[in-house]
Amino acid sequence: MGLQPIRATTRRVGLVSGLAAVAVLAASLSTILVQARTPSPSSLPGSAVASVALTGLPPQGQEVMEQIRQGGPFRFGKDGTVFGNYERQLPNQRRGYYREYTVPTPGLSHRGGKRIVCGGQRPRSPDACYYTEDHYTSFRLIVQ
Repeated sequence: MGLQPIRATTRRVGLVSGLAAVAVLAASLSTILVQARTPSPSSLPGSAVASVALTGLPPQGQEVMEQIRQGGPFRFGKDGTVFGNYERQLPNQRRGYYREYTVPTPGLSHRGGKRIVCGGQRPRSPDACYYTEDHYTSFRLIVQ
């Protein structure tokens, strides 16, 4: 076997591996570009959670929403305090944006796990409110 067949084989192997590298690069680049154009769920208010109509809340939740609009009075001392969003279930906002309110559960002698968390600079007219029945494990956006 002379040098000519070996050089031709080497060129073909180099060409094939070069084309494979280009294909991998193109696929990676297209993935990056698509991800760059897709808005993150945390940038869209309420998009990361399901929703519930105000009338779909339990009566106690509807009462708490009315108390929020009136600025109180609230039943529990923690009501109206800053909610840290440590679970990262709600859209990302700076500390102090969210406030939490207890939704009483009939028959319980303690606060229970139901809460309404509202976000915004004006507590009486929040930007958005969310309801949780399971103590911050999941939230639903409250829609009017």
